[in-house]
Amino acid sequence: MEATDKTHTVDDTVDRLRSGAHSTVDKVANATTQAAEALGQKSEQLKNVEQQFLENCRGYIHKNPAASLGIAVGAGFLLSRLMSSR
Repeated sequence: MEATDKTHTVDDTVDRLRSGAHSTVDKVANATTQAAEALGQKSEQLKNVEQQFLENCRGYIHKNPAASLGIAVGAGFLLSRLMSSR
């Protein structure tokens, strides 16, 4: 085998490796982008659920002030008991 044949073979191998590396990087970048988009959508959904939950709580407190006060007092009592036992 001549030197030019070996150089040509090495160049072809390097080109294939380079092409494979670029392809892999592109796939990883695409997967990362898709994951980031999915996380952004889930984050938005969680914000909407949180906002709806807070609105529901406000509505319940407005409709049932005595029960809400009882729940708050009970929760405060339980939290103080849990914190004092430590």
